[in-house]
Amino acid sequence: MVEQTYIPEMIWTRRELHRRPELGWREFRTTERIVKTVRSLGFDTVLGLKLFNTDYTFGREPEAIRNACNQALRDGMDAELLQEMQGYTGCMAVFDTGRPGPVTAFRFDIDCVAVEEEKTDNNEAWAQGFTSEVCGLMHACGHDGHTAVGLTLARWIHDHADSLCGRIKLIFQPAEEGTKGAAGIAYSHNLDDVDYFVGAHLGVKARLHEVGIVRSGFLSTTKYNVRFHGVAAHSGSCAQLGRNALMAACNAAVQIMGIPRHGQGNTNVNVGVVRAGEGRNIVAAHAFMELEVRGEDTEINRYMEDSAKRMLAGCAQSYGVQHEVEIAGMATSVVSDKPLCDLIGQIARMTDGVERVFDIEACPGSEDCSLLMQAVQRHGGQAAFFFYGCNHPGHHLKNFQIQDTVSLPIGLNIFAELTRNLNASR
Repeated sequence: MVEQTYIPEMIWTRRELHRRPELGWREFRTTERIVKTVRSLGFDTVLGLKLFNTDYTFGREPEAIRNACNQALRDGMDAELLQEMQGYTGCMAVFDTGRPGPVTAFRFDIDCVAVEEEKTDNNEAWAQGFTSEVCGLMHACGHDGHTAVGLTLARWIHDHADSLCGRIKLIFQPAEEGTKGAAGIAYSHNLDDVDYFVGAHLGVKARLHEVGIVRSGFLSTTKYNVRFHGVAAHSGSCAQLGRNALMAACNAAVQIMGIPRHGQGNTNVNVGVVRAGEGRNIVAAHAFMELEVRGEDTEINRYMEDSAKRMLAGCAQSYGVQHEVEIAGMATSVVSDKPLCDLIGQIARMTDGVERVFDIEACPGSEDCSLLMQAVQRHGGQAAFFFYGCNHPGHHLKNFQIQDTVSLPIGLNIFAELTRNLNASR
């Protein structure tokens, strides 16, 4: 078991992060805390453009990112470090023991969600005095806890370096929400040498004192932003000259929501945003749509992708408008490696506070850590994913809570013992 001396700092770190949530691709102060902590512990760091293949960094909004950079500077961020980050948040911290051995990597996501936190005693953060200080933003998915576990694990690795071999990579990933941030890392070369990879998440299907091992599950998914470009015209005097982007978007939305489901596995589709129009008597020249498709595996998701794209193109052609389709996020399904799953289960059963360990063979929703896992498995490495539980009311809700003094020590112990087992000094 991990020594109790690590727990108070971990809880303090989680609560400080909870007070200052940052959205995906804008986590500049969070990244500053991560970088300065791991560098003080002897880790090398990979930042900025070195961390990503930028062809796969999805869902970035340049103006919002510039505003976040400027706000970080006003809040006192280290200007040299901000310049070093090159506009990209996240960090890979690498600890080299100096002894030959395997390369092990762990993923910790760092972004928040756009939820206003509940300010009543029903919410543990309010009751215990660490509520979000940023209006409209909240760590309502546990990523503050993930980051705190990762930073405390870094300190544990530093303190136990003499008993370890090989190299350990701690990936503090931005923009997990919307499955935007992992692909750029997965399609870089930063995982080419990784032998073992493990990701985890608080809550989901695991309650407090439980650990769920995801042997397979999650849905492959692709997120799209779509823009329709038509021609404006007065709807009364010369409607025939217009090309209606609004109607193209609306018809596409209706058709996409009716994509026939696949007979060989679970599918899901949703059009979440449609914005269009300039006025009641103007043929709309522009429309914008946000949608997502999901499938039980890559092939089924591709069927959903192809169906949606065909409908978008058909509706654009029907109304004589142009359209652009941009990928805004992606993830794939997970098949974890049995030996690594078995090791996680063995460690979890020996961890104080764990009362139940169970396997998961199917899990709804999507997780872009799957892309990092796949990247490691592609060259013969092993990968696995697990949940460590909390009694949450539902992810992304205004009173999401994790019982950090109980849940986080369980997560930390599993990661530390995985490190001790996989990178034990020979």
